[in-house]
Amino acid sequence: MRIIDDVKLDYNDVLIVPKRGTVPSRSLVNLNVQYNFVNGDLFRGVPIIAANMDGVGTFEMAKSLEEFECSVALSKHYTEQELVEYFNGWQKQRPIYSLGISESDVAKFAKVYEQTQPGRRIGPMMVCIDVANGYTDTFLKFIEDFKRKFSRTTIIAGNVVTPEMTEVLIMAGVSIVKIGIGPGSVCTTRKMTGVGYPQLSAVIECADAAHGLKGHIIADGGCSTPGDVAKAFGAGADFVMLGGMLAGHDESAGENIMRENKTYRRFYGMSSDTAMKTHNGGVAEYRASEGKTVEIPYRGPVENTMKEILGGLRSTCTYVGAKELGELTKRTTFVRVNNQLNNSLSAYNV
Repeated sequence: MRIIDDVKLDYNDVLIVPKRGTVPSRSLVNLNVQYNFVNGDLFRGVPIIAANMDGVGTFEMAKSLEEFECSVALSKHYTEQELVEYFNGWQKQRPIYSLGISESDVAKFAKVYEQTQPGRRIGPMMVCIDVANGYTDTFLKFIEDFKRKFSRTTIIAGNVVTPEMTEVLIMAGVSIVKIGIGPGSVCTTRKMTGVGYPQLSAVIECADAAHGLKGHIIADGGCSTPGDVAKAFGAGADFVMLGGMLAGHDESAGENIMRENKTYRRFYGMSSDTAMKTHNGGVAEYRASEGKTVEIPYRGPVENTMKEILGGLRSTCTYVGAKELGELTKRTTFVRVNNQLNNSLSAYNV
C-alpha cells in the first residue's frame, strides 16, 4: 500500500487566471482545430464530442452538432443497418463509431466497415473502443488485434486516468486516449468501488504523456458548466466529451415525462440498472450497478446549450489572450480556490 501525497485537483478546485491579450472580441476567436494522427487520418472541426450514451449519442444529436462542427460518438446499440445508412449519408462532421470488446461487437463493426468504406469519401473511420476499465490485459490485446485487422481506422480508446497507461495505449495503436474514471454526472464508480482520479489532474498528466508520443486525449466526464469545458482544454485536453450537459434536449433519446405540469427526460449511465436492463436483460449476478438514472428538466433544442458552451469557451480565450482554441493551454495558468461562485441568491433564480 502507498499513498500519493501530491495534491490532485478537480475542475471546481481551480479558476483560470486572466492575462493581457490582443483579442478585442469573442467573435474573433477561432475554435476550429486540425489534428493529424499517426495513421495519416486527420480531424478538422470544433473538438467537442457528444458521449456515446443512450441519451446523448443519437443520430439526431449528430445532425444538430454538425452545424457547430462538433462530433458525436454514436451509441453502440444502433443496428447494423441503421449505422450503414447513417454513415453512408453523413454530410459535414464525421460521426464516430462506438463498440465494446466482445466478438459480436467486432463482427458487427466489420459488416458496417465493409459497407461504408470501399470507394467512399469517408476514408479511415474514427472508432471509439469503450470500456469502463481500460487497465486490463484483455482490453490491451483487443486494441492490438483490432488495429491489425482495421489498420486504417483512427482509434479512440479508454477509459484510463494515469500517464503510464496512456502511453501504453498509444504505443498499442490508439490515436486518442479517453481520460476519466468516475467523474460523470450519472456515474457511481467512485461510490461503488472507491476507484478514480481527480479529473483536472488526470487530464494534465495524461495530456503531457500523450503529447510526448504525438498522441491525443479526450477529457471524458466531470464538466457541468461551460467554464469546466474551458478548464479541460486549458489543462491540455485535445477533445472534450460531454454527456450530462447535452442530455434532456430534443435530440436526446427517450420520451418526455410529465410530473406536476413540468416536462422531464430520463438520462442514465451506461453501467446503471436501467442500461443493463435495456440492453442485457438485467444486472449480472457477479457485478453491481455503477451508474444512476435521473430525470432532467426538458431543455428544448440542443442548439441553445451549444451556443452557451461555445460562447463561454470563446470568452475564456479572450480573457487569456488566445486567438485560437489551440493556444488556450499555452496561455492557461490555474489558481487553486476554496470557492468558485457566489451562490447567495441562487434560491431566487428565475
